[in-house]
Amino acid sequence: MQKISIDGANFYYMLMNASNKLEQEKEYVNSLNVFPVPDGDTGTNMSLTFKAAAQEVSGMKNEPISEIAKKFSRGALMGARGNSGVILSQIFRGLAKGLENLHYASSGDIANAIMEGANYAYKAVMRPTEGTILTVIREAGEFAIACEEEEIDILLEKVCNHAEDILNKTPDMLPALKEAKVVDAGGMGMLILLKGMLEAVKYDVTDELKDVDVKEYKFEARAAEAEQEFGYCTEFIVLTENYDLDTLKTQLSEIGDSIVAVGMEDFVKIHVHTLEPGKALNIGTALGQLTKIKIENMSEQHQHTLEMESSQSSDVALDENIETKKFGFIAVARGEGLTNIFKDLNVDRVIEGGQTMNPSTQDLIDRIEKINAETIFILPNNKNIMMAAEQAVHLSEKNIIVVPSKTIPEGIAALSIFDENSSAEENLESMIETIDNVSTGSVTYAVKDTESDGREIKANDVLGIVNGKIEIIGNDNLEVCCDIIDAMVDDFSELITIYYGEDCDKDAVEEMIEELEEKYPDMDIECYEGKQPLYYFIVSVE
Repeated sequence: MQKISIDGANFYYMLMNASNKLEQEKEYVNSLNVFPVPDGDTGTNMSLTFKAAAQEVSGMKNEPISEIAKKFSRGALMGARGNSGVILSQIFRGLAKGLENLHYASSGDIANAIMEGANYAYKAVMRPTEGTILTVIREAGEFAIACEEEEIDILLEKVCNHAEDILNKTPDMLPALKEAKVVDAGGMGMLILLKGMLEAVKYDVTDELKDVDVKEYKFEARAAEAEQEFGYCTEFIVLTENYDLDTLKTQLSEIGDSIVAVGMEDFVKIHVHTLEPGKALNIGTALGQLTKIKIENMSEQHQHTLEMESSQSSDVALDENIETKKFGFIAVARGEGLTNIFKDLNVDRVIEGGQTMNPSTQDLIDRIEKINAETIFILPNNKNIMMAAEQAVHLSEKNIIVVPSKTIPEGIAALSIFDENSSAEENLESMIETIDNVSTGSVTYAVKDTESDGREIKANDVLGIVNGKIEIIGNDNLEVCCDIIDAMVDDFSELITIYYGEDCDKDAVEEMIEELEEKYPDMDIECYEGKQPLYYFIVSVE
């Protein structure tokens, strides 16, 4: 029987089946992450994001396809976890736009919707990188439109085959993938979703969301990521009904990157990282009146990881009977000791997180809404939480500032110099200056055999990481900790701070500290019990 159109019920079951399939294969997607430490979470983040969206439309199978797509998009937006989840949410935001006002969708409608998803995803990313999920979804959209196939199941099957061909070429586009001998993890997650949608159409699958057996996979390989540049984070709202987002994006791309342009009926919100914020404002004033202008000196962020724990009911309780204060703070950390340190630094809400699950945009919004403050600072303390944090900024009506802290020590150092008597802008500038002077190291273990910069790594090797790069490979976590400290200290260093994890022996740590004090007599050395999992030590040198 030919399937030349689908209705809301068909689309509903496509989404449900896709969610089930990704949940089943998420560990395989995780295994494709390049870096060999225990934080490969692309599959987990994408699955949680997609499942949150699927739960949002649960029971809507009798609604028009446009309404299901719209509500699904909203669920993905609020449930987005990590950079991969944020990008996925934008893909389905574009898909919803392509299916707008439709009760039924033809193959042409589906093709256009996939292309819209790609367009929205590219717009959401500060600097699109080919060889990633972006390439896979763009190629899928372009192929779908060019295909001109009337039957939807045949169209989707051809699209999946083409997307898989493109995915297999991603190692030729990104050297890190080629070295690790893997395809892009986000692209694989997208392919699994597309195949799940195809399966539902082709075989009339009518499963709801269900508990599935997650397949276990042996880890295959991984590598390192590049640092971003510095500039001014410039944000403002233009009060206007007359704008073209594509034109605006083009204009802003000539002066910067990290561009987000979100348009509503009577205003457009702009976010750009640029060395010339004045030119960004001039672009805005050419369209209309500006409001809520924020210019912050900050560094760009992009990927990494953190784990979110589910039992947070007490943490999101409302700050009742508290007068509005000047500043509020949200931080992400995992480990009882680290959590207590942030609370001692007057953080209102510490979102419990770790290396295998990121807090969602909704998690951040929940905390934002419970803090009664004029300005709220978010300290992500991890690269992979930055996009979700910035997405929360755009969704909240409160005045939110994201501090570009990409490690726990950076977050602690930034809070340590916060001055209640200074303005939010002055504090942010001081915090960023402090972050720039913090060097971060960590000691963890390899989860699989791989290579990094031509060096062989075996599963369970102890890894010493300095500023995101594997510097030391050893067998003893204490020795590796001392080695990375030696690599981090220079003639200008004054302070060494060590946070030891839940798997460390306290007596052995104390002996190590004594040795370090003898080796660096002119430096201050501080040691705290962080009780963080997965990482034996987190170290900072300032």
